[in-house]
Amino acid sequence: MKTQVVMERKLFGNKISQQSKTEFFSATDLVAAGDTWRAINGMKRFSMQEWFRRSSTKEFMNELKNKYGKIKSVSRGKQIHTWVHPLLFIDMALAISPKLKIEVYEWLFDHLIKSRNDSGNSYKEMSGYLYAHHPNKQTFHIYISKVAIKIKRKVDANNWESATEEQLKHRDKIHNDIAILSDVLRDNNQAVRIAIDRN
Repeated sequence: MKTQVVMERKLFGNKISQQSKTEFFSATDLVAAGDTWRAINGMKRFSMQEWFRRSSTKEFMNELKNKYGKIKSVSRGKQIHTWVHPLLFIDMALAISPKLKIEVYEWLFDHLIKSRNDSGNSYKEMSGYLYAHHPNKQTFHIYISKVAIKIKRKVDANNWESATEEQLKHRDKIHNDIAILSDVLRDNNQAVRIAIDRN
């Protein structure tokens, strides 16, 4: 899926944002979560600016740039985030706390971003099949919104940005089943009902 979506993960009760397209993590969120942990453990706040100025950090960043190209960006707007490459994110997590590093390493091996992108792609495919068989193209946007709400309820997700990997895989399966059934049955309502009921 080419659209950039910001996914949310939890770390010590704090939200950690990750971009679906670049897979960059929010260093800003990491520092906030890390500072929560450090405060509980009687440690002083972590300074991202000081950490970026360290010679060891600069050397590591240069190596990452040589291998991966762009490894850091800053977004503007309502919320300013410093976005960093996953390997740089791990290095920062280690500087904040070894306990954070373990959690972050585990994120690299899960499939949350892949599941998000897969379910986004299957949504587009499902929508195409439903649109082809929808009797009134002018009202299709209303119809597809209702289908999306039914799917969200079925997988018990509050929103897709904070959905779990399992919820996103479930969503993907329902999308695929609806697409196939819609094409075979040529009856969207029946296709949606059967796919949601059997999943």
